[in-house]
Amino acid sequence: MSSSYRIRIQEFKVALSEDKLDLKVLRELCFSGIPFEGGIRALCWKVLLNYLPLDQLIWESFLKKQREVYSQFLKEMIIQPGIAKANLGLSREDVTMEDHPLNPNPDSKWNNYFRDNEVLLQIDKDVRNTLTSVFHDGRRLYPDMAFFQRPTDYPCQLILDPQNDYETLRRRVEQTTLKAQTVDRNRSGVTNVSSPGKALNLYPSNEYEVLPSGCEAHWEVVERILFIYAKLNPGIAYVQGMNEVVGPIYYTFATDPNNEWKEHAEADTFFCFTNLMSENRDMFIKSLDDSQCGITYKMESVYSMLKEKDMDLYMKLQEQNIKPQYFTFRWLTLLLSQEFLLPDVIRIWDTLFSDQDRFDFLILVCCAMLVLIRDQLLAGDFTVNMRLLQDYPISDVHTILAKAKELQGGS
Repeated sequence: MSSSYRIRIQEFKVALSEDKLDLKVLRELCFSGIPFEGGIRALCWKVLLNYLPLDQLIWESFLKKQREVYSQFLKEMIIQPGIAKANLGLSREDVTMEDHPLNPNPDSKWNNYFRDNEVLLQIDKDVRNTLTSVFHDGRRLYPDMAFFQRPTDYPCQLILDPQNDYETLRRRVEQTTLKAQTVDRNRSGVTNVSSPGKALNLYPSNEYEVLPSGCEAHWEVVERILFIYAKLNPGIAYVQGMNEVVGPIYYTFATDPNNEWKEHAEADTFFCFTNLMSENRDMFIKSLDDSQCGITYKMESVYSMLKEKDMDLYMKLQEQNIKPQYFTFRWLTLLLSQEFLLPDVIRIWDTLFSDQDRFDFLILVCCAMLVLIRDQLLAGDFTVNMRLLQDYPISDVHTILAKAKELQGGS
């Protein structure tokens, strides 16, 4: 470890030792990257994502309350529905004329159960596929692909209590048979409708090693976070791509070297993800696409900025009819999480989270990515340029962030 890096760590420790944190000082430190050592990054992200209050003196009581709230979510949205399902056939009240599995009433608990299953199956598919995916050029999304398949050191005891005899999310996915077709919902709307049988056989039985009783893998925790978010936010529910946003946050918290924090990675991730989505959710809502807070406006903002910073490159992309939605849709909605390896995504997010106008800075980063490959784009035809933009060639994120900062300064 270099002396300059040790000095930098010390600067963070000093900033984080204040009873009341100075957010401006912390943001300035974090903008240039946050050290992993000592759990500094995980702690800073919790502050930057407006989860932890600036007053450290109330952290203990605040966190106790938040984690109790999350436990209540687990009880209401996973444990209680699971108990009701486990009691099917044992309790006559579950199959009355007023409420039974074929009851068409929208308020029927069975109707809600089956509707939830559609969302759960999509989350399950996306979480498993993403956390084991390989980019087409052979790069891995995560530096240690086994991480999400490994058992967590702190399995959720509420869920895995051996005294419980109810349907967990994992069992619910395995056992679910929907009476209707399974709808595959992505950001662009309904794109695929498959039969229940096909939906239930998406994964080879040997793809995931079965963990011993009382254990759960990290991917199951991510799935639970997304399911609870979907239940609490019915206006948006779950949209494909959210799994890409929650993954790096959970990875950062679940690998925190500070065990006292790591133990609560699930609850802390849920609240930080919820806060981030509260700023970003409009980009996931199709009905808002053309509003000023929607994704269309954001994508066009990248080209507007490019026009201001590099007219020649802007005109070239216009002449080739390369529309911003061809590549910036993914860049913006997923916060560049699919464009770089996870350590680099985390480094980019250090800077994004530290900027007071993080999504405006994201547009600067996208513009910087274009400017940095301007020579290749100016020389390329439509096919070559589309390949460059959909498989971005520069892996040095420090260069990209430096260029974005330069563009921000108007240089």
